Amino acid sequence: MRLSMDEIINAVCLNIAERKGIQPTDVTVQLAWEEDTGYTAEVWAQGRSQYLIESNLIEAILRYMFSEYNARVFREQVELIINDDVEEIQAIIHDN
Repeated sequence: MRLSMDEIINAVCLNIAERKGIQPTDVTVQLAWEEDTGYTAEVWAQGRSQYLIESNLIEAILRYMFSEYNARVFREQVELIINDDVEEIQAIIHDN
């Protein structure tokens, strides 16, 4: 299974909203990849910004897969990639 960048952003929005007790529409996310830091996200919620690292993104994806697809996925099954064809960050969910 492959999650698009929009689905990863939705996963992060849902995760942050649940943790902060706010609406997912009140969360803004910008995904990034840099050679030094790997996959990250800058998240804005309640007037503040915070940075998430790859493990935080994967945690959000795991929760999203369970809540939206009723699929129990484990950390080692998730791989973040850059799809150059569509120029976006995607998540590959391996069957393991």
